[in-house]
Amino acid sequence: MVIETDLALPDGRTLHVYDTGGPARLTVFWHHGTPNLGAPPGPLLPLAESLGVRWVSHDRPGYGGSTHLPDRTVGNAAECVAAVADALGIEDFAVMGHSGGSSHALATAALLPGRVKAVAVLAAVAPFGAEGWFDGMAAASAASLRAAAEGRAVKEKHEATAEFDPEVFTKADFAALAGSWAWLDDVVRPALGAVGLIDDDLAYVTPWGGDPAAITAPTLLVHGADDRMIPATHSEWLAARIPGAELRLTPGDGHISVLEHAADALTWLAGQDSSASEATTGAM
Repeated sequence: MVIETDLALPDGRTLHVYDTGGPARLTVFWHHGTPNLGAPPGPLLPLAESLGVRWVSHDRPGYGGSTHLPDRTVGNAAECVAAVADALGIEDFAVMGHSGGSSHALATAALLPGRVKAVAVLAAVAPFGAEGWFDGMAAASAASLRAAAEGRAVKEKHEATAEFDPEVFTKADFAALAGSWAWLDDVVRPALGAVGLIDDDLAYVTPWGGDPAAITAPTLLVHGADDRMIPATHSEWLAARIPGAELRLTPGDGHISVLEHAADALTWLAGQDSSASEATTGAM
């Protein structure tokens, strides 16, 4: 069961929080994609329970029940996570995300090195300005992000007329959407048209406010080799700069079907926590 609450922030804003609660061996903060609500990934809930994982997440500002925050950065996610963790009495945790949520998870790890124990991300977006950032993107994906790079007014105008282009997804993506990851429809549809979508894309094309090279926690990057929305070169760029990062490119996968490997990524996260605990016990 997922418990939903509203957290009042000191500046008067609200964060809508999701929490599976209960005793857990490891807390994992989920970072949702664009456009999504922040509910933890339904297809992974049974596995999380078996692994002793507690999911905590929130709607990013401008989505669902979370107050809009103009001009937020990707790094703002760290402030949100810290506020939620403090309110729930959680000292340390792992982070996990998909697509743009992966970027927010990585920035959180970079900015909260003393609290983030491990990182697992799928189909991450590299910081804007990385070499070849637009290379290999489907035309619709590139056009959307190029509009964001021109500023809010241009991005808003683009969104007013933009239509979904099926070319951004592969056959494997559509199969995942119709099958094991049909759950995404539950979090995407309520987020369509939200100001959070525009804020997300503006954040992706501006400085993060946190350097991926500063991440000290064990990091796993998983990316579909056939991703048309955010090409795998983004994760390759990140893996080359995050100390000790592990990169897994999955042949035949696109932007959505890479989530078929999310269970393995979550299991990897839980394993990192076990390894850290065993190392600490052995040193005592």
